[in-house]
Amino acid sequence: MTFHIGAKPGDIAETVLLPGDPYRARWAAQTFLKDAVLVNEVRGMLGYTGTWNGHRVTIHGSGMGMPSLSIYVNELIRDYGAKTLIRVGSTGALPEHVKVRDVILAQTCSTIGSPSRSIFRELNFAPCADFGLLAKAHAAALAKGTPVHVGGIFSSDTFYDERPDLTAELKRHGCLGVEMEAAELYMLAARHGARALAVLTVSDHITTGEALPADQRERSFGAMIEIALTAAFS
Repeated sequence: MTFHIGAKPGDIAETVLLPGDPYRARWAAQTFLKDAVLVNEVRGMLGYTGTWNGHRVTIHGSGMGMPSLSIYVNELIRDYGAKTLIRVGSTGALPEHVKVRDVILAQTCSTIGSPSRSIFRELNFAPCADFGLLAKAHAAALAKGTPVHVGGIFSSDTFYDERPDLTAELKRHGCLGVEMEAAELYMLAARHGARALAVLTVSDHITTGEALPADQRERSFGAMIEIALTAAFS
């Protein structure tokens, strides 16, 4: 047990999927895993371990924002031996050619600030995905016929952003989407020698204003779970 995870030694698999929402973790575990067992519910952050196609998998919530994810990923890697960590979550798209329900695979992540920034001081460290996971996720998306885009994203530390100038510059420089966790995940994976990837479903479009209705989100998010699982074990 750790301060934030009540799982016993051996309860957490080496491969962990990380949705931000703990209830989405429950939905994904019940939908995609066989014999899923609740292994953590400290502070309402749900984690489940089961199997997918015979492979042991944990699906654990990370919370909203990089500070929250940093807590869980540090403990999952250092205390429970997680080696492959894949964020599965939503993102807001920037360019018009990226559509709602499309999947974005984050090759790199830019950020203004994260819990790891103090370590690098003046260095603008550029965290990136594990290429093996990225390549396999891309192949899995193409095989499923899921519209997929690979490139850079922006991990923001604010949800209610008031920087239209920054949004415009991100779009001008080819940024595919905005979310709140992946940059810190990639930094921690690099630090600890783990594999990391963010597989993101476009739930809304920052430029056009289009958004998925709440009742359609889970059904649209199934593809990214299957892509992430296939990438982890193919």
